[in-house]
Formats: sequence, C-alpha cells, structure tokens
Amino acid sequence: MTYEATVEFKFDATFTPTYGSSSWTGDDFIPEEHYLITAPAADLNAKQYFKLFEKFLLCVGMAPESIRSGAMSLVFNDWTSEEQQRKVCKEYELTMDEDLPQKYKEYREAEEEWKRIESLNNNSPDNVKFRGPMGTEMTNEDLISLE
Repeated sequence: MTYEATVEFKFDATFTPTYGSSSWTGDDFIPEEHYLITAPAADLNAKQYFKLFEKFLLCVGMAPESIRSGAMSLVFNDWTSEEQQRKVCKEYELTMDEDLPQKYKEYREAEEEWKRIESLNNNSPDNVKFRGPMGTEMTNEDLISLE
C-alpha cells in the first residue's frame, strides 16, 4: 500500500484603500501577496514540521526572535508539567531559574577546589603528596603531567 501526504501553508493578503485616499502610499509595500508553501508530509518528524512552519512565519513577516519565543512558550508555560520542562532543559543543556542558586553553589565549590589545587601546584615541593577529589594521592609532578 502506498501512502502519500502533503502539508500546505497558505497566506493571501490584499490591500483595499479607503475611499478618498491614494491607492497605495509607499514603495515598501505591495498591494497583494500570496504565499503557498507545500511539502511532502508522509515522513516529516516534529522538528521538520516546526522548521517548515518557521519558514512560513518568516514569509508572513514574523521576526525570528518572535518565532523562537513562540516555540519556547509551547514548553515553558503553566500547562506543561515541570517534569517535561526539565526533560527539555536537559536535552538542550538549559538551566531553569529556580535551579540557579544550586548551580552557583556547585560552581563556587569547583572554583574553590581549583584554587586549592593551583595553590598546591605553585607552593609545594615536588615530593609533597595530597589527596585528589576521589581520594587518589598525587604529587605536584602528577598534577603537572595531567595538564
């Protein structure tokens, strides 16, 4: 059995002047526009549909920033569960606002650990041993060889 499908986006616009005004007042506009975008739809996935719809929205004059904002509003709204929002955040390596304090804390801890290791690297003799984050004993020489 053969399956064929087509999706179409159609946009028609015409300008009708009001009585007593000129027929068209600017060179930047045309009095009539028609757009028809078609694509084979049998095997399109969700991302391809969104890409197609993005092209349509660009054709009808939407700003790219508005299109992206609209797409994000499908995920980040009051009707989408926090679990689903977090799933998208993980997929695209995003951080939700409520997670920023914990991320900052983790960053500060990593920064302090890095400073501690650097100070050992710069101020200790080569034969002094210390424990790494996983409990591994290392010397100044070991650290330098890791770089």
